Amino acid sequence: MNGYFSLRWSLASFFACVCLLPGLANAADDALSVKFENDSLASSDDGHFTSGFELNYAYEPDADSWTQHLATALPDSLIGSADRAAYRLVHQIYTPNNIRRSELIEDDRPYAGLVYGGISLYEDVPIGNWLQTTDLHLDVGLVGPSSLADSIQREVHRVTDSERPSGWKNQLGDEAILNAAMRRQWWHSTPLGGKQFAHGPSVSGALGNLYTYASAGYSVRWGDEASGIPTLTPIPGSRHHITGNDGWQWYLFASVDGYYMAQNLTLDGNSFRNSHSVDRKEWVGDVSGGLALAWEDWQVTYAAVVRSREFDGQEEQDKFGALTLSKRF
Repeated sequence: MNGYFSLRWSLASFFACVCLLPGLANAADDALSVKFENDSLASSDDGHFTSGFELNYAYEPDADSWTQHLATALPDSLIGSADRAAYRLVHQIYTPNNIRRSELIEDDRPYAGLVYGGISLYEDVPIGNWLQTTDLHLDVGLVGPSSLADSIQREVHRVTDSERPSGWKNQLGDEAILNAAMRRQWWHSTPLGGKQFAHGPSVSGALGNLYTYASAGYSVRWGDEASGIPTLTPIPGSRHHITGNDGWQWYLFASVDGYYMAQNLTLDGNSFRNSHSVDRKEWVGDVSGGLALAWEDWQVTYAAVVRSREFDGQEEQDKFGALTLSKRF
């Protein structure tokens, strides 16, 4: 029942943000997206990655913009120039499965709240019959009580008359977050059934005190042309927009990803103080899929993921979903 109330609150917040979209962007080829990640969007659980919110404003940078100067200043092996750039604002809540217990649950993941902002740079480079896409991300923020995750979750559960979370006194302490990530994907596209079938491998990496990992995966997409497919936490940013804007358009997608995870602050605990932590598994795998549906400049995307166990003692795999609404201007 708690998962149902959490989902209902997320959807209410989602559609409230929808009403704000038209007034928040004002330049051609801009796109504003609101994304909610929630375990209730893919399962009946209400624990671990409990909820996430991201506000993403993407645009095509001018030649004299600071984001373009940043892209051209970086080594060409990373990125040559920025075809797109984006600002991101993210809030996330993590809890153990049993939120009714006030005492420390040593064999389940810590309570943690994250809030951070980020900048993303995107580049597309044709290579023969393939398209190479590069995403660079830099995030700065904090984990801990200052994220207000405990107050937000308690208020949501009070309003929805659901279980009161009682263990937030055990959450991770305040700590600054600095993280950089890069993702590179190669797409090959061919006509299939009157639509386009695209597929290709990807590699990703991140370095910082929030996440340090290396990953590889393979993605497929079938439907109308798009810039990519949605990404899910811990991979930041997203290339999910359908290219055209003439009437109804759609695509289906699926992806498999494997991670070598060397650092995960939400499991390893605080870096410079004593805190609750669990024994993180170094190898983690994801299987995800979903649907994107667009009408002219509006697009809604749903993605769901099944993730292998992330720490010793975890009883079962986690499942969560993401719902993203976008408006192009």
